Amino acid sequence: MTGRRRGREEGNAIVEFLGAALILLLPVMYLALTLGRIQAAMFAVEGAAKESGRAFVTADSVAQGEARAGIAVSLALDDQGFADVRPADVLTISCSSTRCLAPGSEVTTVVRYEVPLPFVPPAVRTWVPLAVPVEAVHVSPVDVYAGVRS
Repeated sequence: MTGRRRGREEGNAIVEFLGAALILLLPVMYLALTLGRIQAAMFAVEGAAKESGRAFVTADSVAQGEARAGIAVSLALDDQGFADVRPADVLTISCSSTRCLAPGSEVTTVVRYEVPLPFVPPAVRTWVPLAVPVEAVHVSPVDVYAGVRS
């Protein structure tokens, strides 16, 4: 009787192991992939907020500052693999005074990006919001000894 039981159950342990491994490994791998994308987005928006603020306050005019800030955001996001983002969609610039680049004033840059979950088709995203919002804020002072700029 022992010989028969062995013969019928041969190979079942391998199948059970593979089934359990798939059930446990796939969600863990998806979680690791998702957290990696979120962490990359956190690095990207933090760097984008900081560098766009610095680029803005060192410009000679507000228009030049906005252009520089947009380029800084593009570079920071592209560096982490988010190349399809338009800076105007994720960057907000606000000033503490009416003259944005007045000496001693502060410029606040906010970069907000929504990280889409991996492997979710765009059609599904229209029905259910399947993205994680990531935001960074940076306050950059305008040099007190800088000449008055418009």
